[in-house]
Amino acid sequence: MHRKARTMVTTAAALALLAGAGGCGGSAGTEAGATTLTVIATNYGDSVHKNSQGYWDRVALDFEAANPDIHVEAKVYPADTVDAKVAELVKQGRAPDVVQTGSYAEYAAEGLLYSADELLSIAVQGSFAPSLAEAGQLQRTQYGLPFTASTRLLYYNKDLFARADLEPPTTWDELVAAAEVLKDWGVKYPIAVPLGPEEAEAETLTWLLAGDGGYTQGGAYTLTSDANVSTLEWLRSDLVGAGLTGPVQPGRLNRTEALDAFVDGEAAMVNAPLSLIRQIEDSSLSVPYGTIPLPSRTGQTEPTMGTADWTIAFKQAGHREQTGRFLDFLYSDEYVTQQASEYQLLPVTASVSAAMRADTRYRSLWNGLDTLGNMDLYPLSETNWSAVSTAIRTQIGAAVTPAGDPQAVLTSIAKAAR
Repeated sequence: MHRKARTMVTTAAALALLAGAGGCGGSAGTEAGATTLTVIATNYGDSVHKNSQGYWDRVALDFEAANPDIHVEAKVYPADTVDAKVAELVKQGRAPDVVQTGSYAEYAAEGLLYSADELLSIAVQGSFAPSLAEAGQLQRTQYGLPFTASTRLLYYNKDLFARADLEPPTTWDELVAAAEVLKDWGVKYPIAVPLGPEEAEAETLTWLLAGDGGYTQGGAYTLTSDANVSTLEWLRSDLVGAGLTGPVQPGRLNRTEALDAFVDGEAAMVNAPLSLIRQIEDSSLSVPYGTIPLPSRTGQTEPTMGTADWTIAFKQAGHREQTGRFLDFLYSDEYVTQQASEYQLLPVTASVSAAMRADTRYRSLWNGLDTLGNMDLYPLSETNWSAVSTAIRTQIGAAVTPAGDPQAVLTSIAKAAR
């Protein structure tokens, strides 16, 4: 295992609220004596057809057929409203039984959650990818059950690379050389580097890991490490300063705009999540693309930046046994495969990962699947991660401006970790 702490991210994903007429955590089911489980989940869809409500409805219906003594009420909500709604329900004493969310540490630290040991069968608990299971731990106890995972890969435009007679880079020197050729060919963004406030913490971690750094080591923040400072100095001088990142300063370029530039053929390279595959497939332009892990400074293998969303289970309603049965069902191969394949996400269990890696229908996910064993995730087990990530979003772009001071910027960000 790599020496760096394998802790977590996230992303951005969104949650969902199930609000029955009797409120969350209720016990009245559709049959007399049935227990009602309330579920709040993330909507990963971008249209009515792909709305995640259909996924959860299928799981609930199939589970109820096999468990007639338990009724499941599930509903999905957007990412920008669900966290606040869950917090409101918890404050009101109406915590849902199950929440599928982007974080877990705050509620776990307050003693509000069941641990994995209290819920899951041994087979299901042991099926999670080790890096994800470890990332779901607080003080060596797992409270976050990985639900979905993704990774950042370097996407490159195959047409632009072919015209310039380029091969995908394997080191930073090769990346710079390719970007210089692409710039000479008139490519608007030889490599887009989105360090704007939308999700700068993901882009930043991707580069820091490739430079043998990261946010944490041994369970402690290492934001101002020599490796991190060196990486940002290289970005400032060799990419941004050389005019290889396009007309928009990285600190003002958000992820959405960078991904749109790649889909439109204006960017030759960009770090992006697996969901970009779906965006490309939905586009009328159908840009030909390839994916590789972001090259490291030396070409040696470094951890890949990963993100995950989690399932957590609240104790408040006291439905431990029923919740455990539902979660064992949810993590069966059938439903793990459905969620991953429909939304271009990585499966969280070893069995589904192996099956998808061997199936050519999932070829577009293979490079991502290959990173599952070597991911470094956001340090979500740190209860101050929210403050640190906010500081990264608002400050990191200044480190790579022409007059930027990476050491000073990282020192300022590190104050949020105290």
